[in-house]
Amino acid sequence: MKAQDDSKNKAKTRNAFTLRLNIFFGATFLLFSILIVRLAILQFVDGPSLQEEFDNNSTRSVKIPPIRGNILDSTGAPIAYSTSTQSLYFTIQPPFKDKDADALAQRLFDIFNKLGTKALKPLTVKEIKKRMDLGHVQNTYSVPRRLKVGLSKEEIAYFSENREAFPGIDIVEESVRNYDKEDVAVQLVGYLKKFRGVRESMNKYENMADVEDPKLQYLDDEDVGIDGLEYMYQDVLRGKNGLKEFPVNAQETIIGPPVTTVPIKGDNIYLTIDKRVQLLTQQAITNHLDFMKHATSGYWMDGADATTGYAVAMEVNTGKVVAMASMPDYDPEVWAGGSISPEDYAATSLFQANGTIRQSYPPYADEKERNRHPSSIVPLGSTQKPLTVLIGLNEKLFSTHTIYNDRGVFGFGKSGHEVFIHDSQNHAYGAIDPASAIAHSSNTFMAEMVGNPLYKKYGNKGVDVWDSYVKQFGLGVSTGSGLLGESKGVIDYYHEAESASAQSALIRASFGQQAKYTTLQLAQYAAMLGNEGKRLQPQFVNKIVDQDGKVVQGFTPKVLNTVSFPQDFWDEIYEGMSKVSVQGFEGFKYNFLRKTGTSEQDVGDRKKVENSVFIALAPAEHPVLAVAVVVPDGGFGSYGAAPIARKIFDAYDEYVGLDGTPHPPATGTGNATGTGTTGTGTGH
Repeated sequence: MKAQDDSKNKAKTRNAFTLRLNIFFGATFLLFSILIVRLAILQFVDGPSLQEEFDNNSTRSVKIPPIRGNILDSTGAPIAYSTSTQSLYFTIQPPFKDKDADALAQRLFDIFNKLGTKALKPLTVKEIKKRMDLGHVQNTYSVPRRLKVGLSKEEIAYFSENREAFPGIDIVEESVRNYDKEDVAVQLVGYLKKFRGVRESMNKYENMADVEDPKLQYLDDEDVGIDGLEYMYQDVLRGKNGLKEFPVNAQETIIGPPVTTVPIKGDNIYLTIDKRVQLLTQQAITNHLDFMKHATSGYWMDGADATTGYAVAMEVNTGKVVAMASMPDYDPEVWAGGSISPEDYAATSLFQANGTIRQSYPPYADEKERNRHPSSIVPLGSTQKPLTVLIGLNEKLFSTHTIYNDRGVFGFGKSGHEVFIHDSQNHAYGAIDPASAIAHSSNTFMAEMVGNPLYKKYGNKGVDVWDSYVKQFGLGVSTGSGLLGESKGVIDYYHEAESASAQSALIRASFGQQAKYTTLQLAQYAAMLGNEGKRLQPQFVNKIVDQDGKVVQGFTPKVLNTVSFPQDFWDEIYEGMSKVSVQGFEGFKYNFLRKTGTSEQDVGDRKKVENSVFIALAPAEHPVLAVAVVVPDGGFGSYGAAPIARKIFDAYDEYVGLDGTPHPPATGTGNATGTGTTGTGTGH
């Protein structure tokens, strides 16, 4: 019995061993089968792509930054341009203390003075140490600091031969952005910053890390456009990277000479801006602000508090902007190297914004005082009135032959709670037609003949009707300029309708006191009056040209929208605009259309602060140029803004020609900002 049990146990053991052995061989066979299949896939399926990856990994590439294209004015004068140069950079090597910085700055100062280009302004020891940025204000610890641009051959040779004596010092070949020394349209042109500082903060650059083409990938230390045309045309101006590709083995050792692909320089853009007209526009604003500040008599004294001025000159039939000035301006060289020092930023921050397209504030260091003065966006005042008359005529609220008895005052509202609208300086003009209402700048005509009848005709919906009209003329909508940060203006008439009444909103809007707009919007509106209803996109670029001189893109006028009115409506407002009384245009040889404006607003604790606003078109018969000028805190538009416009017309006529032929002034002649009066109306 026991023998039988032992036999059975041995049989079971053999069977279990056989089973385990079969499982082992089966698993081994399965694993080898999987391995063979995987090797076959690697060889026949994945092989080509793996070979390509191997080939790619057998080279290492270094990107060579391109040289940025130039920005030139309409005549080809360079405004912003790039040059290739050798610069000295310093990277802080720990431990590096303040006393080490003093010693290094002194050594570098001595070398720069001995070997540097004598024509360049020498750096001081203090400036060299400041550029080291020991406090990491402009750069993080590991980022190289640029100490000097434009090394001489002698300096390059010296630092190359004595590299070990200057730890952390490197010579770098780079593209440097230079700007016209006369500060031409600096806010329009814009400025640059290092890519590494904006790649996560600006929408335009935040996805650049996803770009696969190495020729289009941005380098951390390259300069990129941040504002103005530098930003708007970044992709055109940048160009494409070059590549230096090194063959390497599996140990990453270079095994052969590099293959170099030369960078492609960015295209050049030719602006519509004429440098000569632009500089005279900037000078006209600066001179007139100074003139009013020191005036001792007359209405000029009302502009004594004005510290800023804005002007845009735009061709009526093309939309080309030939001058755009936001004054005061600043020296864009403060951005050299793609960063700005705290001291320079504090000194220029209030001048960096382009006040012709967005909010810009007066240059008062004290914030409380600054808040007592208007920004660059102000109500239109009486420059609104030509459009108001067009709206009234088109809505059949009156005709071109209607005679209105201007008593100098118009009241509205419930009995006992009336609100009264007065003409400027309590004038009463008597019997006037629509053209005379423009010439005399009658507030009561606009209120009683347009604002109030619109309310009676449409009720609360009258505000929507008004809104539709003004927006068709570019007021309250984007001009289409494409400039970064452009404001659509600030519309107040809807708020007035809610807080007071639609009647009040329409009446006050009719004479330009219910919305604030930019100077560029004002110029576009004026041009639309001049070309009888075509709203043209402002253009800043005439053409884009590659480095071989080939035009890669031209520009033609672009009409954004049109309005259509009977010819007698246009003729009516032209008649009124031809008779507006204005200062500074004595001796002007062309007939011209114009409208002054004196907009009022409460600012801080100051009530009814007066802003100078002015639009004009010349020649009157076939307008070529529209000019808009805004001087916040400037008093009457006729005195605070019109003389600046005269200088702009003269500059354009001198270098371009209002009749198509340039007219250089005769030797010894010129028009000074003065007190001459043109016109028969009483507009201020």
